[in-house]
Amino acid sequence: MGRHEWNADARRWRLTALLGVGLVALALVITLVNTLPGDTGSTAGTTPDGDKVHGTPAVPPGDARPQVGWGFTHTQYSADEGEDKAVERVRTELADQGRPLPQIQHIMGWGAGNPEPVKGRYDFSAMDRRMDFVRESDGIPVVTLCCAPDWMKGGEPGADKTDWSKRSLETAPDRAHYKDFAELAATVAKRYPDVRHFVVWNEFKGFWNDEKGRWDYEGYTELYNLVYKALKKVDKDIMVGGPYLVMNSVDPRQTEGVAEEPKGPWGRMDQRIVDAFDHWNKYKAGADFVVVDGSSYTADDELLPDEFRATEKFTDVGKWVRERTGDLPLWWAEYYVEPGDDRDNRDDWSEGHRVAVQATGLMAMVRGGATSGFYWNPQKRGTKCAGCLWSATQLRDGGAELPMLRLIGRFGKEFGPGTKYAKVSVAADDRPNVRVLADDRAVLVVNTLDRRISAKVDGRRFDMAGYEVKWLKR
Repeated sequence: MGRHEWNADARRWRLTALLGVGLVALALVITLVNTLPGDTGSTAGTTPDGDKVHGTPAVPPGDARPQVGWGFTHTQYSADEGEDKAVERVRTELADQGRPLPQIQHIMGWGAGNPEPVKGRYDFSAMDRRMDFVRESDGIPVVTLCCAPDWMKGGEPGADKTDWSKRSLETAPDRAHYKDFAELAATVAKRYPDVRHFVVWNEFKGFWNDEKGRWDYEGYTELYNLVYKALKKVDKDIMVGGPYLVMNSVDPRQTEGVAEEPKGPWGRMDQRIVDAFDHWNKYKAGADFVVVDGSSYTADDELLPDEFRATEKFTDVGKWVRERTGDLPLWWAEYYVEPGDDRDNRDDWSEGHRVAVQATGLMAMVRGGATSGFYWNPQKRGTKCAGCLWSATQLRDGGAELPMLRLIGRFGKEFGPGTKYAKVSVAADDRPNVRVLADDRAVLVVNTLDRRISAKVDGRRFDMAGYEVKWLKR
């Protein structure tokens, strides 16, 4: 979760078009990292204090919209690169979903380069390309402020020195550099003024206290508060959220080290997670939304009682979080319903099975009070990609919409923030086999069995194939 892919390309080149006032000639300039102090390789404008900006605010000043809806996270491979026709195909598919899809991009790793290889010298070329793609696909840009340049965590400065190993990216900045990271966050916010939503860090990476055998929630909260204040100083209407904790659970029979609540047939929460969340919630400088992350299966990859009923964890955890955070919108930054293998690949299920369980998980998050959730796109370059949103854009015929994108796009369109959910009738004999979610316009129905059934939902009887996901109009 948030640990799947790393950016191995530490140095990237960017061709930037420079438009001179009154000039029609186009000059191509190739910019390498660290050529000039503070040079970001962009021809975008500047703020009044001289900071480079890249993009125009999509949300009018003062229009606070923390509830962005259901979308996905860009990972190392995405649709900003590849065959031109395939890239354009994805752009069009995303833009045609009927409602803008929020799209998350991290500032370092997962497709982005080292944003500040040397203190005060920036390279946003790879991130610029990603953010341009989000805009061109009519998406809502969201930024996760992770991870930290090497010089903030004891490594050597310089793009050619960047350590792209998993170990390095899972290292938090040293406490002495918390303010430097907050300054980097402010620089990112100034550069992308159209980004109104920022998530602080990812899964408490590097914030584990070996000596105490628990999360260093004091350290994370200190970093969070510095970043929060730095972003609000840039623009008080910027939306900031955390703590992006992995809501780990264990077998429900376990009694040691577990919390009293939340719990269910799916398992029991690790007390250390509860302690970390409560500390952040008590001592945070502020928050515009609350962010969590988790899987429906236990830390031992158990789906209890089964893969569909295990998703009730999202409901129970969501309600628990909402009880503690009041009216703050709840986001699931990542959510998983299928255990991964040693390489974190999730490809044991058929696509129909996967989509059915994912749809059930989305329903469960809604019932827990969530208004936003982000699917972690496991995009690859090859022909096979279980659970991907589109076929690889590196292929000439790539960029085709896949079942998971159809699910997320339709779910986001029908059940966006502000939806008033409605009750829907389900025949008594069908209740154990189907899951439903409805508003006044549509009903989402999922067959949880791997065989054909006849179901009666909302007064209508119809057949459903095994693991079928069906939309009804009301």
